[in-house]
Amino acid sequence: MKTRIAILGSTGSIGKQTLEVADWFPDRLEVVALTARSDAAALQAQVERYRPRFAALTDPPPGASLDTACGRLHTGNQALIDAATLPEADLVIVSVVGTAGLAPALAALEAGKNVALATKEALVVGGHLMTAAARKAGATILPIDSEHSAIWQCLRGNFDTAVERIVLTASGGPFVDRSRAEMASASVDSALQHPTWNMGGKITIDSATLMNKGLEVIEAKWLFGIPAERIDVVVHRQSIIHSLTYFADSSVMAQMGIPDMRLPIQYALFYPERLPNRLERLDLVRCGTLTFEAPDQERFPCLRLAFAAAEAGGSLPCVMSAANEEAVDLFLKGRIPFGQIAERVERVMNAHTSLSDPDLSVIMEADAWARRLARAAP
Repeated sequence: MKTRIAILGSTGSIGKQTLEVADWFPDRLEVVALTARSDAAALQAQVERYRPRFAALTDPPPGASLDTACGRLHTGNQALIDAATLPEADLVIVSVVGTAGLAPALAALEAGKNVALATKEALVVGGHLMTAAARKAGATILPIDSEHSAIWQCLRGNFDTAVERIVLTASGGPFVDRSRAEMASASVDSALQHPTWNMGGKITIDSATLMNKGLEVIEAKWLFGIPAERIDVVVHRQSIIHSLTYFADSSVMAQMGIPDMRLPIQYALFYPERLPNRLERLDLVRCGTLTFEAPDQERFPCLRLAFAAAEAGGSLPCVMSAANEEAVDLFLKGRIPFGQIAERVERVMNAHTSLSDPDLSVIMEADAWARRLARAAP
């Protein structure tokens, strides 16, 4: 019997790689829904190939149309929720950018559907809501991030109470050897030159600031029930060890593999099965030396800000994430220098009075407030 999947964000990096995995296993996976933000041409090509029952552009460009086998083209943010709760879908892959992933991920969980999550911001801003919804409906949140997939794999067969701490690895991004002064005026092109991973613009800039790793700390807190003070980050430039778990008996387990997102995607799609695939196998001799360094939070203040938000909780992670999205967008459009990303995020965080246990409406209000302030001239 095939697993029927809905892919939210199908034209992005994770969405495209999910479809590649689906191509490997046509007898096991059926694509029933595809959504994109505005890339009508790319979505049209996917629709023609996979013939889903539901297709949507949440922010269609003027005059956009789509020839679909499923009838009309759905549009707007409600289309994400409709796709996430499609009765025919067994598993929902959420890979839309930023906070926009929270509402559909939450709706899918409330509908009792398992969610394979690549949008870390959904847990960052609404982790308490998502984990509660999953428990109530008996649904599961399956991590797609390579780091969280690694921890998840290490925890199989182990009691959660035996976990002493977890360590998330970071490549260090394109500026790992740059001084803070050099980074302050870095160009957009240089910030987008990630040394290991091929990702979308927003997540690539987050990797350059190490905000991506900070968001992953908060994501791990919710996924594994581990407080932030028991989560560490280490710079591992080779991206071979994807993360590590330390246990109470002093044992350490790590998940290793070549840096290819199709592996954690496949693991989430078929969990708990491990199926043969065509991915390159890890050759330790060819890899050579593996190195590890402590991250410098003075040069990368976004990591410090994320740890502060993780420990404070409440609405502060939402505010931090929203401010970061806007600051990154301003940088990508050439309107602020690279060094001002962290400055804007910190300014917004300092201006916020955190609210505990915010519901979805409060989160959305805090998100909108943070975005307005982040875009305002300092």
